[in-house]
Amino acid sequence: MTDVPHDTPETLEPGVVRLTANNPSPFTKDGTQSYVVGTRDVAVIDPGPVDEAHLAALLDVIGGRPVVAILCTHTHRDHSPLAAPLKAATGAPVVGCAPLALDDLGPRADASFDPDYTPDRVLADGDTVTGDGWTLEAIATPGHTSNHLCFALVESKALFSGDHVMGWSTSIVSPPDGDMGDYMHSLDKLLSRDDRIYYPGHGPAVDNPQRLVRGMMGHRKQREGQILRLLQRGTGDVGAMVEAMYVGLDRRMHPAAARSVLAHLLDLRRRGLVAGDEGEPWTLAA
Repeated sequence: MTDVPHDTPETLEPGVVRLTANNPSPFTKDGTQSYVVGTRDVAVIDPGPVDEAHLAALLDVIGGRPVVAILCTHTHRDHSPLAAPLKAATGAPVVGCAPLALDDLGPRADASFDPDYTPDRVLADGDTVTGDGWTLEAIATPGHTSNHLCFALVESKALFSGDHVMGWSTSIVSPPDGDMGDYMHSLDKLLSRDDRIYYPGHGPAVDNPQRLVRGMMGHRKQREGQILRLLQRGTGDVGAMVEAMYVGLDRRMHPAAARSVLAHLLDLRRRGLVAGDEGEPWTLAA
């Protein structure tokens, strides 16, 4: 983690201000990044976790301007819960991803789903939210979660990529909701676009996004190849696969890595290449 000041506004380009919440971790890097978009009126993207200091910082940046919408990329607990307090303070509608709350906490309790998220409007792929001089278009990107959206700022070709694409780390894909096939399809979808820059939910801006997306797709294909080779050698336990594939990884991240390995296995099974199930040894398909 780097020494990023929390709740301090950073102007990234005209009409785009970033605020980083004080929730750093091995999963969130310096913290969840919220974005205030617009000049005369604004939208807030990913308000973040419930945190009074972060709410106060957002309201200070908003500065009494009309808030057209509070947008959420997905409903993990480090991204959407502050939407309700911010709505109460500004009167703005909550729009964006569909509600989704699962009982399974997956590999990290801080990213369990937000059960209280109640949007006023759910955006489908291609839907837009507009203000004075700005347009945000919803880009459906399931994979990290089934309800994940990115938001494209049409006027400047910037993409707010949430947790789908980050420059500092690959996204966790955790079944049952996370789906590796959907994740790869969504990466391919972004690769076909001409966005100039990505502003992710965690970590620095990505100024060569197509190159990064190509690299991420290649990385996932490499992981898939590792899994198939391990199965060929008779290694069918997910924990043993993680030990072999993630040498040097912080052991606190091993549970998350195991979920991504499982996501690969489920995708390979769907494609008829492997056999097995969660909690059982995996094998190559007969």
